[in-house]
Amino acid sequence: MLDLTLRKYGTPPYRVAVLHGGPGAPGYMARVARELSKLTGILEPLQTRSTVRAQINELREQMLEHAQSPVTLIGSSWGAVLALLLAATNDSLVQKLILIGCAVFDAENSAKIDPIRMARLDDLSRQRYYIIKELIKTSSPDRQSALFEEWGEIYSRADMFDPLTTDLEVLEVQSEINNSVWSDFKTMRDKPAYLNNLFSKIKAPVVVIHGSYDPHPLEGIRPFLESCIINIKFHILPNCGHYPWIERQAADQFYKIIKAELETE
Repeated sequence: MLDLTLRKYGTPPYRVAVLHGGPGAPGYMARVARELSKLTGILEPLQTRSTVRAQINELREQMLEHAQSPVTLIGSSWGAVLALLLAATNDSLVQKLILIGCAVFDAENSAKIDPIRMARLDDLSRQRYYIIKELIKTSSPDRQSALFEEWGEIYSRADMFDPLTTDLEVLEVQSEINNSVWSDFKTMRDKPAYLNNLFSKIKAPVVVIHGSYDPHPLEGIRPFLESCIINIKFHILPNCGHYPWIERQAADQFYKIIKAELETE
């Protein structure tokens, strides 16, 4: 278990927070936090709860205790969804949302992600991916965490286009959190109109950054978000995968966009 729930970078006040994805992959936004801390104080909350509602409450508590609100939330993948959920339920806490490589919002497009990844892997990696996917279902918790870490390393390679590094600096792979939170979210996602009605409450401006090589189909993200959020804009980065900050051909543009958004607050 992690012995910390939040890290701080730069000097206060802390009005910006970076949210990792997974769910259950704490630490991988550290590189972004270090770079942005050259401009402003940055919080890096680490998610420890095992339900969607509990993670929303945990994030709210972390912001109330450590941040000067309203805050700008910069969320990656699941962290982007968590940022949306907090903004929809705690409007006064959030000034702006920046979503990176957001998860998709329907089952049909979610089902496309694995085939896209598999098409990018070599035969041995593809075979191992499917073997692990089955082993995880029946393994002990300790064994499951080790398998989940290996599984994540395989599919992360398929998520990257031209990476400067493959080290995402994940502190601990939390398979139980991933399974529980993702299952919880899928129930919310598949409930007719539930997320649309919820996200329609968001008043803060939303900025979406998405790599052209990201396996999460944009058609499962853009139409949905544009249907329920009025103040929203998209930046599509060419030659860029799921983690723009480690992409050789996209990192500079990625940081340029984010820094411009922070400077206009």
